Amino acid sequence: QVQLVESGGGLVQAGGSLRLSCAVSGSIVAITVMAWYRQAPGKQRELVARITRGGTTNYADSVKGRFTISRDNAKNTVDLQMNSLKPEDTGVYYCHVVRVSGIDYWGQGTQVTVSS
Repeated sequence: QVQLVESGGGLVQAGGSLRLSCAVSGSIVAITVMAWYRQAPGKQRELVARITRGGTTNYADSVKGRFTISRDNAKNTVDLQMNSLKPEDTGVYYCHVVRVSGIDYWGQGTQVTVSS
């Protein structure tokens, strides 16, 4: 089993910054992709950013240039630095990891609220 614990969410004014962190523990062997998703009220969960074990990153168009995903393979953590936050960034942010086998795991989510 794999456990994911997210932290760093909160309330921030538009234009501000937050940093989300996700600590992965348990059977962490062969985790390939680590990612952050978000779900706004009344909307489907969407991919925000993902990073492979080798460091290749992908971002949703809506966050390019503002968000940065990073991972520490030694510490088994994945972070999301969010700058220039907008009200439309509001939602529950979820950490997600995928093993080589294809089995994936989700964190419990952390709330991010951006006020205008």
